[in-house]
Amino acid sequence: MIFALIIAPIVAGVLLVLVPRSAEAFAKWFGVALATIVFIIVALEPHASDESLRWLSRPFVANFHVGLGGIGYWIVLLLALSTACALAVTRVPRQRDFVAQMLVLLGAMTGLFVARDLLLFALFWDLMLIPVFLTLIAWSPTRSTATAWRYLVYNLVGGLALLLATAAYGVVQGTTDVLAANPSMLAPISPAWAFWIFLGFAFAFLIKTPVWPLHTWMPLTYADLPAPMVAVVSAVQSKAGLYGFIVVTSVLLPGPMHGAAPAMFVLGLIALVYGALAALVQDDAKRVVAYSSLSHLGLIVLAIFSFNPIALGGAVVYIVAHGLFSAGLFIVLGEVERREDTRLLSRLGGLGARNPKLAGGLTILALATLGLPGLCGFAGEILILTGVYRAGFVWPAVVALIPIIIAAAYMLRVLQGLMNGPEVADVPQRRDMTPLEMLALAPLVIAIVLLGVNPGPVAASSRALTSAATALANVQTQSQSGIAYCKQALLDQRRNAMERAQRYLASLPRDVNGRPIVPTAQPATIGSVQEPSCLRYPDVMAAAVKATAK
Repeated sequence: MIFALIIAPIVAGVLLVLVPRSAEAFAKWFGVALATIVFIIVALEPHASDESLRWLSRPFVANFHVGLGGIGYWIVLLLALSTACALAVTRVPRQRDFVAQMLVLLGAMTGLFVARDLLLFALFWDLMLIPVFLTLIAWSPTRSTATAWRYLVYNLVGGLALLLATAAYGVVQGTTDVLAANPSMLAPISPAWAFWIFLGFAFAFLIKTPVWPLHTWMPLTYADLPAPMVAVVSAVQSKAGLYGFIVVTSVLLPGPMHGAAPAMFVLGLIALVYGALAALVQDDAKRVVAYSSLSHLGLIVLAIFSFNPIALGGAVVYIVAHGLFSAGLFIVLGEVERREDTRLLSRLGGLGARNPKLAGGLTILALATLGLPGLCGFAGEILILTGVYRAGFVWPAVVALIPIIIAAAYMLRVLQGLMNGPEVADVPQRRDMTPLEMLALAPLVIAIVLLGVNPGPVAASSRALTSAATALANVQTQSQSGIAYCKQALLDQRRNAMERAQRYLASLPRDVNGRPIVPTAQPATIGSVQEPSCLRYPDVMAAAVKATAK
């Protein structure tokens, strides 16, 4: 069944190009139906059994191993929901081709978040870049390919680093089918290998999140993508890096991850503050949301690298929460742009008077973004800040409060600038949201409220990962202690062998030069001490003979 969740959207997207271009309505509602079916299947099967097929034996074992559960379960639900809602309001040229790209993206990202094999994870990581790149090429409003190539180069370089790190891990460990394995069964990795493997993973994850200074592809991409696709990319694809830190490196490489925490805290705080300040001065409403995402995702980076269970639970809640309200915001802003032919704050105003439903939807989404209690944004933020503070990071928690306060300023600026104030005379006046558009937005709004009221089930999905990371860290600590013990025992054994060899040689007759005459047939014992152990170390015996001669 899980295989079908991946393969069906990809195959459907490819086959959709065989449908006549004029069948735009069919393509749109086919995509909505397929995304809805994926959502229903995932919602009804939270504990579906893993599925695995062997597909690589050399140079390491790799399986097409997929499974639902944990954090990936909630992200796949978010992916299917945001895709269905975004497709329901899709109105773009060449709509059949656009829906096909959306379905391929749905299948690729589903594969990423259900992958239980690192190599499979890395391959889906690169596959999900293709539909976004092609969409930027074909539907960019500027008719320029610069943004598309910037997106592809940044993320493909990260994908290459991820693939190399995965291959290195597979060679060292012997398999890449490890994301569902018992951590205590994994062989410990030497610190040198672990450092370089972690570096490759972290580089890819930081580009995808993104954090400063690797973020420059994001605002341009979010501004140029059509609203339905940027809703899905912002909601889900931007979480791939954070998901990787939580599911991959924190479990498989806890040592290097802890060592990188100071640097990651710095990068997270810079992204948090810089993103908030940049969002505050943008004139393009989509860029406001793009830079706000940079800020919010920086907060999640702090939560992950605080290694506090409360903060990690808050990070998972905020991953889902940000996906819900960012998808909703981009859908609403897409509706504003379609009606008014612009999304510049300086060109708009007073839309709420003639579009009360549109204003109501934007109000709820803006309040969720700025962290109003009772909505999902607040639930994630309060858990993260509490966990970071309790982990002993007092000043980072204090600094993180500043961008959270700034969030109220830039979101109210968007809300006030678009919906309130005097109407702009030369802007087209079009009708309010239709019942269909309201129906498309309703599931996101309902989920925002439900998650804000009861974040417990989502937060609890991080506990298993915390336990797994702790177990692996304990195994590695015990392994390192065992290695140190064995080394010391070997040294003690050699030292004892040397002492026995010297005692043995001292009891032997000497030649004319004063050297001990060692008989060819060594006795089993000398006195009451058994001596063969010293003979197991020829270098020890040679050293003892030399020392005795002196």
